[in-house]
This record gives sequence, structure tokens and C-alpha cells, in this order.
Amino acid sequence: MEEVQSTDLLAREILEDARKKAARILKSADDTVMGQNAEWEKKTKDSIDELEKKHKEHCEAASVRIMDKLPIDKRRIKIEKIENLLNTAVESWYKSLSRTQIINLLNKELDKRIASCKEFTDSAKKSISYSGLNKDEAETTVKNIGGTKTITQVSSAQKFPFIILETETVKITASIGEVVDMLLGEKRAELVQALVGNDFLGDEV
Repeated sequence: MEEVQSTDLLAREILEDARKKAARILKSADDTVMGQNAEWEKKTKDSIDELEKKHKEHCEAASVRIMDKLPIDKRRIKIEKIENLLNTAVESWYKSLSRTQIINLLNKELDKRIASCKEFTDSAKKSISYSGLNKDEAETTVKNIGGTKTITQVSSAQKFPFIILETETVKITASIGEVVDMLLGEKRAELVQALVGNDFLGDEV
């Protein structure tokens, strides 16, 4: 009987010892998990803080870039507006011209270029091409030019009329577009001031 009791006592001691070991293992596991959770939470918080810091720095840098670029954008917009106004003014001027005025203007430009070209001889055989005019207008423009002439209409993307006179040695071009470019180059400041005034120009253009 004592032997049975001793066996039962031994079994209980073994079970109790096992329960204690299991409790220690579970507590150790819980401590490990808690430690890992705390470490994970710290890493997560540090990552979030770093992301927020980088986001703030990015926003500040973007703000600085925008503020630095703003005067340039304002200047670009102002210049674009002025260019549009100039182009509109030129188109309005051209549309206001009669066909006779256009022919006379081309005549003057052609005469001026011929006069400044020492190599040009009136007796030379000439090839003449034109665009933006009808045949009668082109012939009227070159009627005072002597010698044999071959007149041909050509297609062009240019929106203003022109005439090109060629011999074996020279090529002379008279173009309304060149007149416009010359006016915009020489009288640009006056034209801009007349169109928009000093208040719009300020110190930027």
C-alpha cells in the first residue's frame, strides 16, 4: 500500500514539476513575444517618424521650388501674352491692307534688294517663283524687271506673300514676312509699349 502511495506521490511531483516548467516556458514565450512586440512597435514608430520627416522635407523643398519658379512662370506668361498681342496686331495690320498695298510693298522690297545687289544684271535670264499671290499680281510685281522671265507659282507654309528672283549668279527674295520681322526687330519696344503700356511691362520684360 505504501508502495502505491509512493508511486502516486512521485507522479504528482513529476506533474507539478512539469506544470512549473511549462509555466516558465509559457512566461518566457510571453516575455519574448512582448519584447518583440515592443521592438516592432518602436521600429514602426521610428519608420513612421522618418516617413513624416521626409514628407515634411519634401513638401518644404517643393514649396521652395514653386516659390523660386513663380517669378519665372509669371515672366513667361507675360512674354507669351505680349507675343500673342504682337502677332494679333501684325495679322490685323496685314488684313487691313488692300491687294494694291501688298503689291506695292512687295515692289518696294524687290526694288530695294535689286538695287543693293551689284551682281544683278537686268539682261540676265531670270527664274521667278512666288507664293501668296495670283498670277496677275505676281506679273505686276515684276513687270519693271527686264530680260527673259519664267514665272512659277510655288506652294509654301508661309502665311505672307513672297517673290523669289533668281539668275545664274544671284537669288533675291522680297517677302512681306521679312518686312514684318524687320519691323518687329527694330520697333519691338515701341510696339509693345503701344500695345500694353508701361504698367503692364513693369521691370520684367
